[in-house]
Amino acid sequence: MERKASCNLENELFKNVFDKTPDYIKNNKLMDFSNEGEFTFNLKKEHLYPYDEKSNPEGLNLLDWFSNYAKEAKVSTAGIRGPQNILFPQDTRFPINLVGIVLATLAKALVVKEKYEGKEIIKLAGSEVRYNSQLYLDAIARIQAAQGIKTLTPQGRKTIPIWLASFLAFKLDLVGGEYITSSHGISVKTATKDLNSQGSQYLPEESLEFVDKIQMIFDKVEKEGSYEIKIASKDNALIDEAIMTKLEDGINLYVDYLKNGVAEDLSKLKTMQNKIVIESVGGCAYRTLSKVLDKLNLSEKFTWNNTEEDPFFHSIGKYDTDPKGNKTFYDYSVDATVVAKRQNGEKFFPVIESIHYEEVLKNYPLGTAVLITDPDHDRLTICELESEGNIPTLEENGVSYVKLGNGRILTVFTANQAFLMLMDYRMKQLKHSHRWEKHPRFMIKTTASAQSWDEWAAVNGIKVVNVPVGFKEIANIMKKVELQLKTSPDKSVKVDDVFGNCIDLGIQPRLIFGGEESGGMIMGAEDTVKSLTGREAIAMREKSATEAIIVASSLIAQLEDENKTLSEYLIEVFEKNNIISRFDTREDIAYYNESEPDIEKLKLAKTEGEKQRTKNDLFFLSLAIGIAKNKLSLDDAILVLNDAFPGLDFEDVKDIKFVGDGTYIQFKDKYIEIRPSGTDAKTKAYGGGKSLEEISEYARILGNYSGERTDLHKQYVSDEFYNNSKDMALDDYLKFVEKDANNEVFVIPDYNF
Repeated sequence: MERKASCNLENELFKNVFDKTPDYIKNNKLMDFSNEGEFTFNLKKEHLYPYDEKSNPEGLNLLDWFSNYAKEAKVSTAGIRGPQNILFPQDTRFPINLVGIVLATLAKALVVKEKYEGKEIIKLAGSEVRYNSQLYLDAIARIQAAQGIKTLTPQGRKTIPIWLASFLAFKLDLVGGEYITSSHGISVKTATKDLNSQGSQYLPEESLEFVDKIQMIFDKVEKEGSYEIKIASKDNALIDEAIMTKLEDGINLYVDYLKNGVAEDLSKLKTMQNKIVIESVGGCAYRTLSKVLDKLNLSEKFTWNNTEEDPFFHSIGKYDTDPKGNKTFYDYSVDATVVAKRQNGEKFFPVIESIHYEEVLKNYPLGTAVLITDPDHDRLTICELESEGNIPTLEENGVSYVKLGNGRILTVFTANQAFLMLMDYRMKQLKHSHRWEKHPRFMIKTTASAQSWDEWAAVNGIKVVNVPVGFKEIANIMKKVELQLKTSPDKSVKVDDVFGNCIDLGIQPRLIFGGEESGGMIMGAEDTVKSLTGREAIAMREKSATEAIIVASSLIAQLEDENKTLSEYLIEVFEKNNIISRFDTREDIAYYNESEPDIEKLKLAKTEGEKQRTKNDLFFLSLAIGIAKNKLSLDDAILVLNDAFPGLDFEDVKDIKFVGDGTYIQFKDKYIEIRPSGTDAKTKAYGGGKSLEEISEYARILGNYSGERTDLHKQYVSDEFYNNSKDMALDDYLKFVEKDANNEVFVIPDYNF
């Protein structure tokens, strides 16, 4: 596949991939989607087994691919994702590949056809800018068409953000959607995010339904020798661009949603003097967000950086040396909040440094805000130009910054800090319009997010529901609340959080905020959001950087009027609400180099890394599950921790709990959470408290722990219990998900777009 590199770094990436791809894969012409007519792919028994030049020249090793795919489906927090061969997408050695996407799409189609036999099934398909996204979208639409499923796509199969795909799945009462993205992951990664009829990402049980179908197909291939997969023509009538064109991609519907929420009063924003800079990483945000801003009459208040769509993400996050100084292509992802260390130990923001803001922002005045969004436009990082003289105050309050020279710095707020400001400002907006008191208010947040959010909420009479990491977990609570609003509108709504607490949200509550520390958020509407056939929601199911940008911009305009910086406002929120846990930290421990171009080395490194990740996880998890199952006491666990980590003090630990995907250690004045990645060989360690130095030390040491069991650990946790603790944890997680679940059956309406 011919690709032209945009720069030397991308050319190096292409060369690495090309050189590491065997000839038998380069010459593979298994499925030719350049054929715009109808054709058939015959899945053979030989495809299931490894390639061998002599004994199995047609081998694709699909059984091995499927084993890993099915494993990830059980734990995935954001779609089944992984690296792909960006030059030869049929390469089944990679977790994401064209053959796998064809199989998964077919399996999902078979599941939905069984559920809605005889009905008109309509799904949406969209993508961002990643490598091969157009190919995968074409394959999805044509496979679904061959199965009699109508697929809505934007005109010309152009990009849309993930939140718009989610919004339209709900708003148009579709059976669901397919979206191709890997959020802010490295350039060679991708995924298909499966959206259900609510517009929410699949929960594990939904993913396992289509995984079982793939197994059924493989069983049939084993028995009969082959399985025929039909691919419809590119211009099949069931692939529909007309509806999305008529709806302007649904932008008008979404603008109406915003006007019912965060865009109700934009008066300050429309009169502000400074322009706000939007950093459109990858360029996907521009096509949609620019239209939204235009319809809100706000276009002139913003200026853009990187509007061109680029799968290499304008080289953002890309370097020619790795963190150890070795000369090689290295990708830090496009997460603007990632912190790395130079060879001399100095910390820096590799993603932000690679955007070269010292040049990009040199003509902008102090006080200019920069809003950085990611390739699928669902996450937001908030920054602001300030004077270098503010550094002591910023450091005292845990606000990070990047020096730009000439006495200027760029403050970089964590999502924990930024979203605290936004929820506080949104509360003030609602109070100003005399609507705050009309409903009891609540928040849904992930356990890994800031403890300061819980403290702020307690001061302001807002109930908090804590959930595991992943926006689908936030959406699951929304749906539980909505079921009670529908069936018992005059009664208090009660839901359990992942800590095991029953939270009374009051009568007719409204969501003030739903979000997570990784940069994704949503704010609820005052009036429930109605689909075209009358389904009601308290908020949308996917995080939206557009919604975040609107409320952030309104706050920025208000602060310009008051001659305040964002950091001054953050400190004000801390002080007015007596926030103790002002600091937060996150350690990302990667056990291998994701940028390794040799897939065999990559898979081996990932497998070894997963073992390290699992050992770290089980050391802490087995203590939490042991306490929950009365196999040991909290005091016993404290003894184990004090023994394993002699430089740390665990005497004031109040609780150790499994929180759906990690182990949460609650101290008297801080928390630490150790969480294995659900999608990669990584460990994440989070912390919040009143001392940045202290929580950083705990997170670093616990996150990087080898997981080796100490004698005391073995004394209190038997081998059998240790080995079974992961399965027990999964059972507990599923009980949490399923308790009081909203299992209302989706009914396909008579469509009239």
